[in-house]
Amino acid sequence: MDKSEKIAYISVLSLLSFALLLLIIFLFLLCRKRPNRSDDESLLLEAKPAGQSYPLTELDSATDGFNQRRIIGSGRLGTVYAGIIPDRKNLVAVKRVHPGLVLSKPGFGFSAVLKTLSSTHHQNVVSILGFSEAPGERIVVTEFIGEGKSLSDHLNGDESAVEFCWKTRFKIAAGAARGLEYLHVIANPRIVHGRFTSSNILIDVKSTAKICDYGFGFLIPVEKSGIFGYVEEGYCKESDVYGYGVVLLEILSGRRSESGLLVKWATPLIKEQRFGELLDPRIVVQSEVKGLVIRLAKVALACVGNSRRSQPLISQVAAILNSLEREGG
Repeated sequence: MDKSEKIAYISVLSLLSFALLLLIIFLFLLCRKRPNRSDDESLLLEAKPAGQSYPLTELDSATDGFNQRRIIGSGRLGTVYAGIIPDRKNLVAVKRVHPGLVLSKPGFGFSAVLKTLSSTHHQNVVSILGFSEAPGERIVVTEFIGEGKSLSDHLNGDESAVEFCWKTRFKIAAGAARGLEYLHVIANPRIVHGRFTSSNILIDVKSTAKICDYGFGFLIPVEKSGIFGYVEEGYCKESDVYGYGVVLLEILSGRRSESGLLVKWATPLIKEQRFGELLDPRIVVQSEVKGLVIRLAKVALACVGNSRRSQPLISQVAAILNSLEREGG
């Protein structure tokens, strides 16, 4: 190797070494710059802690005195208002529990339960931000999900139901399964919903399913809860899975649960593979998704048609639904 070649060789090695050093420095700075959550998100969470107790006067002001024009929803648990709270940039949902339910459980540890429930954080679960407890008043503050329309609202409205193509229905079914799996398996402590129905699945503007009213079963007597047809007996994980199966039947057929009649009607149709009679007539089943729809029906049957001993776990159901969502997308 002559002198010029030797100089060129050394120059190349120097450039490579310098480039490698720059890469190491860049990776080091990048790792230091990326914590588990962004700096902005951390500050936001610190400034706006979940599970905080709000004075009744602050929530009264946030909803303009619980003005009827602020109402975005109403159900057996209570009336929901859109509210603006000073310490939060976005709208919040303020659920005012019906006075009769408050009086029926006057000594129950409402605040303790809400503090526990507010620890839940999942994209398919409505976050509980805070609460208020006063004589004759129990109020829950949650994140705001659009106009608060539930899956039941969409399925039973002809116009919005038609907009729910099979791809969207797979996405909603999978999201609801993931949310329920989170409550049963990942949340600490584990949470049984107790009233899992299509009315307790809110749909946001991106057609993401978000489970609401989880853990509130203690407030409503079973005979007044409107959950007949969604549970077998008692509040347990198996009943949640059964309720999820009923929700799948609603998604498939576009029909209401009707106090258990849906299960009695749909079960033999699935077993006998009479899917033409089962499926929502408002939605065309394209050939490429027909197999996926049939698999969805079989999952529904497994949830509602088996004994508790042979009923699938929600984790197993969620895995199947995640696959259907990917294939249907």
